[in-house]
Amino acid sequence: MTPRLWIALALAFLSGAQGATAQTPPVEPADTPRVAAIEYSDWYGRRLAIHRAASYTMLPLFAAQYAAGRQLLNNPGDAEWARQAHKPLAYGVAALFTVNTVTGVWNLWDARNDPEGRRRRTAHALLMLAGDAGFATTGYLGNRAARHGGDRELHRNVALGSMAVAVTGYLVMLPQLWED
Repeated sequence: MTPRLWIALALAFLSGAQGATAQTPPVEPADTPRVAAIEYSDWYGRRLAIHRAASYTMLPLFAAQYAAGRQLLNNPGDAEWARQAHKPLAYGVAALFTVNTVTGVWNLWDARNDPEGRRRRTAHALLMLAGDAGFATTGYLGNRAARHGGDRELHRNVALGSMAVAVTGYLVMLPQLWED
């Protein structure tokens, strides 16, 4: 056999081996589950943008409301600005929590099939809903305090507790903002 024949046989053998390998389908391990696609509605991103934008007003609203309430409790004679600001600020907090509850619960429902971040979303939702309940109670106590003059301390304590719960819920989601 001549060297050319050996080379031709070797090339034929190698090209045949490559063809056999290329035609063999890859084998996937049997224990690898398929990842299901998660589908969100078209409005999910819009509601999320509204929810986040509104959330940025929470801390400044809380700070202004705290300052007005503190002025009303500690220096009631020198609290005209606080008397004028306290109720509109309370309505601002109520509006904020209404918008964020609607957008948040709706998006929580849309994300119900997405396992990624589920614990964080659920903890955030439960804390914010507890804050909602606390602020509703705060409003009720505020009306009683304005009419009867009593319950001011209870009104303040429930408001501060509700703010603490809401800020905790807010902080739960901050790492999510940094990941996006």
